[in-house]
Parts: sequence; C-alpha cells; structure tokens
Amino acid sequence: MRLAELKLTNYRNCKNICLEFKTNKILIIGKNAQGKTNILESIYFLSTLKSPRTSNNIELINFESAYTNIHADIIKADTEIALEFNYTNEKKRELKINGVNSRPKDFKSVLKTVLFSTTDLLLLRGTPQDRRDWLDRAISQVYPAYDDRLSKYDKIRIQKNNYLKDYLKTGYSNDTLLDVYNEQLVITGSNIIYLRKKFLHEIEKIAANKHRIISETEELKINYDCSFLNGSENEVEEIASSFKAALAERKIEELRRGQSCVGPHRDDIIFFINNNEATKFASQGQQRTIVLALKLSELDIITEKTGDNPVLLLDDVLAELDDIRQNYLLKSINKDTQTIITSVDTILFEDEFLKDVLIYKIEQGNVIS
Repeated sequence: MRLAELKLTNYRNCKNICLEFKTNKILIIGKNAQGKTNILESIYFLSTLKSPRTSNNIELINFESAYTNIHADIIKADTEIALEFNYTNEKKRELKINGVNSRPKDFKSVLKTVLFSTTDLLLLRGTPQDRRDWLDRAISQVYPAYDDRLSKYDKIRIQKNNYLKDYLKTGYSNDTLLDVYNEQLVITGSNIIYLRKKFLHEIEKIAANKHRIISETEELKINYDCSFLNGSENEVEEIASSFKAALAERKIEELRRGQSCVGPHRDDIIFFINNNEATKFASQGQQRTIVLALKLSELDIITEKTGDNPVLLLDDVLAELDDIRQNYLLKSINKDTQTIITSVDTILFEDEFLKDVLIYKIEQGNVIS
C-alpha cells in the first residue's frame, strides 16, 4: 500500500496544498506550527475518520473557510483508489471512494496507517482513557467494524447515565428499563473486552520481542485491567457472565452515584517490565522503549491481518528518542513500508538515509522550494 498524492483544501492552515509521494521515504521539514503535523493528521484521518488531536471536526476547517476537503490517491494491490473527505461548517460530511459516495465502514477499510507522535511517548504517563484510545484505534485499523461496537456501547451507556441522573432527581426507579440497558451493555461491552484482550495478547508477543532487542535484558508484559475479571475469562460468554454479575453487585452504587461504574469504559492497560509496573517504576527511557515497541508491533499486526503494509507516520518523534532508539526505529522499518516523517530539519538523519528520500519544506501551510 502506498500514498501517491495528497491534496488539502482549507485543512487547518493548509489552504491549498498538493503533495506527490513518488518514493517510500518522505521527509517533511519546517519550523514548528507551519503545518507539518496537519499533513500527517489529514492522512491518518483518512484511515480512521478520527483526528488524534480533536473530537470536533469543525476544528479541521481553516478559520477563514466554510469547508475542508482531503483528497488522496492510494495505490493498493496495483490498483489506484481515490479517497475524498469533505466537511462543512454546517457539519455536513461527504465520503467518496473513486467518486462514489461511501459508507464510513467501507471508507476506513481502504487506507491503513500507524501514527507515532510525541504525544504517544506519554502513553504510559497519561490517563486510562489515553491508553484505551490507543488500543481502540489500533484495533480499528484491523477490524473496521470495531468502531461501530464502541459507538453502540457509548450510546447505550449515555442512555443509562441519563436514566441514573433522572433517578437522583426524582427518586423514581424503573428496574425493567435499567435491566434492558444493562443487558445491552453486557452484550456489546463483552465483545469489546474480548477483542481488546485478544488484540493485546497478539501485540504483546510481538512487542515483547522488539522490546527485548532494544533493552537487551528486560521483559515486557501487558495486562488488560478490568475490575470484574480475574484473568481466567477468555471467551465472550465468560466475560458476559462476570460483567452481568458485577452490574448486579454494584447496582446500588450506580443508582447512588448517578453514573455507570462498570464496563470497558472504566478499564485500563497495565505494562510491566521484569514484573514491575512500568507506570510506577520505569524510567522515561524505559517507557519510551515500550511505546516504540508497541508502534512497530502495530505495523506488523496490520500487515499480517490485512496483507497490506500500512503507511507509517512519524510526527517529530525522532527528536525525542536517543540515538539507540532512533537507529532501531529507522532500521526496523520494512523497505516496502511507506514512511512519512516530519522534522524541524535534516540534522537527525544520516547521509545514507537521505540518499533516496523525497524532501518537502513547509512554511505557513505551503510547500516552498
């Protein structure tokens, strides 16, 4: 898989820009706040229909404009596929594949990407929500329908929360309605937890090996932390049974607090180095090694599951890595993996690496010579 061309119209500060990607190594350089990250964000957005920086698509539109448009030509299995995303200030969205209106599920199945940014380096120091978001984005790249399950779960959870808040105000309880909400949460939530655990198990095997190579002696383990699972539940039915029991046990607490206290929206991912919890005991360098191993493992899993090499997007991340991790990252990238890198300048890269690299210079959202 390869991105051949990208056109941005009124996308943040990129009012009218066209980039051709004729090679597998592209370097986009420029000072901070010139538009480098916006370019990578737009590519990632085409593969997920989500921005890693905002949940409000209105923010993608240039301040002086009424709409934004992203157009990309993708080469996939020797076939050219045109993707187009259009969004207006009236929140009207249009998705097209080869000029034909498309459903989100089909649109997201075309382009696969792995984004590695400086924000990702803070994954272990962030909140459980940050780690859940990372895991959910990674799973969605392999299973596009997973997003639908998340959306369905969130809708049910919001409905249940509204009911619980009304109960706090009125004192009126409708056990039948609450049971319906809980039953729907169990069905959808158990599938989400099952896929999360399954994906983490797969990525742990790959990431542990990469982590061992970088660190030489340290062993990486990853646990899915769910308050009502004891670790032995591996099938959907077993997870559902434990989920249902936990909801019954904490019913009074949820009514008292007016919110859903049990479910995958409360779970976390815990990383261990030599059986010590990394968020508590690992150094900054050790934590970055974990994230590096995770991102490279995402590449391998997507390639294995889909048969396509995803496009790797490295957003200013090299400047935050030491020489050992920089070298491992650049040398680990498969030659068939198209890699688009942003950086302030070329000083971090060896002459050998720069020989066959296409370089774009960006200033105020425009390509300059």
